[in-house]
Amino acid sequence: MRAALAVGAAAVVLGCAAGLLALGPAAPVQGGRPLAVPGRADPLAAARAVVRDRPQDAAAWEQLGLADLDRARLTLDPAGLADAEQSFRRSLALKPEANHGALAGSGMLANARHEFAEARKLGEQAVAMAPERAAGFLVLADAAIQLGDYPAATAAAQRLLDLAPTVPGYTRAAYDLETHGRAEEAKIALQRALESATTPGDTAFCEHRLGDLAWEAGAVAEADEHYRRALAVAADDYYAQAGRARVAAATGHPEAALRGYRELVERLPLPQFLLELAELELAMHQEEAARRQLDTLAGEVGLLEAAGGPVDPSLALYQADHADPVVAVRLLRGEWERRRSVLVADALGWALHRAGQDAEAVGLLRQAAATGWHNALFAYHRGAVEAALGLPEAAADLREALALNPRFSPYHAPLAAGLLAGAG
Repeated sequence: MRAALAVGAAAVVLGCAAGLLALGPAAPVQGGRPLAVPGRADPLAAARAVVRDRPQDAAAWEQLGLADLDRARLTLDPAGLADAEQSFRRSLALKPEANHGALAGSGMLANARHEFAEARKLGEQAVAMAPERAAGFLVLADAAIQLGDYPAATAAAQRLLDLAPTVPGYTRAAYDLETHGRAEEAKIALQRALESATTPGDTAFCEHRLGDLAWEAGAVAEADEHYRRALAVAADDYYAQAGRARVAAATGHPEAALRGYRELVERLPLPQFLLELAELELAMHQEEAARRQLDTLAGEVGLLEAAGGPVDPSLALYQADHADPVVAVRLLRGEWERRRSVLVADALGWALHRAGQDAEAVGLLRQAAATGWHNALFAYHRGAVEAALGLPEAAADLREALALNPRFSPYHAPLAAGLLAGAG
């Protein structure tokens, strides 16, 4: 029981670290150059060695904090966040004034912990201190997109890219473009990021994000190739592993998909991976096997309710679809107060629908679509609620979901097709 609780607690915390991964590398940049030393096999070990040699050097501690933060991003190990905090605090203690690097690093740490309002404040302070340096704009871009301030996110991402056309800038630009429905331009930005990548972790990140874009567009073979390339340079890229399992399920290889997911959740029981596995098992009528994943997710919800903190949308979607949607609504209303991103708007809208509150749900789901993101799950959620309300837009939105990717989910795609048949 203690082991199960420890795993569940770690997964809840990991949801914070996972938020870093969608946007890109966390290492800031000075001018056009990455601050971290490129090409080093182990930047964290190198940074630790520098601190041992220069324990009174504020810049060395800042670099160690950045290395800790990036290690947490790559491994999804929450211990790295605590280490990063200690390093940034030590840097600020040694140099309390005009310490731009540690200030910006603290903003990145706040973003990693889903403390987005605090991150925005720190980013604004970093930009005011040194408007010609890129790191503050990286903090602002990440915070603004999570807070749902999309104009501010676009402006910060553009300024970041202007100051430092490197991997962090290109990946933020790609995410912003994707969110605004400009997937082809997002692909170009990610390809430029890939060309700029100097480490296996950055290369793998760019490849698996290109795979995600291809998946969203229904280009399943292209997605699989990008996931393969990611794993060729970083065998522990968890999102590429999940991507390959997703592709296997979509291409008629469910047993390979099950193996891939099960190996993954044994090592990293993130809500997203557990939910995808459970819904694949349910689609294959393996209810007893699915119950194991659903029970783990239920335990993670219990830990979240006991401890508080940020809500992983996948955890709330589990609650909405497979447990108690009223609980999902309660959790997501709290999250909506913290961040008004399209991801939270979609999840809350769906939870409201599952709780029988369709009139409120449809407004949130349309708000989730307002940026123009072409997302099959968003379109399915919106179409399903419109169908429940008897609205004429339902057929078009369900059709959009299935046109984007007819295999977007082994569990939900058949439901979308059934609703579409009924909607006419």
